[in-house]
Amino acid sequence: MIWRRFLLTALIFFNVFLLYNLIWSDNGIFAYLELKSRHEQLKQRLESVNDRSLDLSQEIRWLKTDQAFTEKMARAQMNYLKENEILYQFPKDPPAAKEPDRDKEGKRADAQQN
Repeated sequence: MIWRRFLLTALIFFNVFLLYNLIWSDNGIFAYLELKSRHEQLKQRLESVNDRSLDLSQEIRWLKTDQAFTEKMARAQMNYLKENEILYQFPKDPPAAKEPDRDKEGKRADAQQN
């Protein structure tokens, strides 16, 4: 009888220990779910990097073989010009609008009131 209680108590503690390890340990369910989500993120990142790599390798192939593409890229990125061409460069941010002179505006406001 004592052996049965001792065995039952030992088995209960062993089951509690296994349950704890199954859920909260470094190799438990929560760690598994975290690793699974990290794996999905890395797969998506790898896919985007592979797509970018494919695009860049195709661009390299074009730069090596296609003279027109090479010229287009040089003209676009380095502002190269052909002979007798003029390049106009515009500022990226438009200049701020000038505020009207207060004296002139004051005179206009007075004229409109009269």
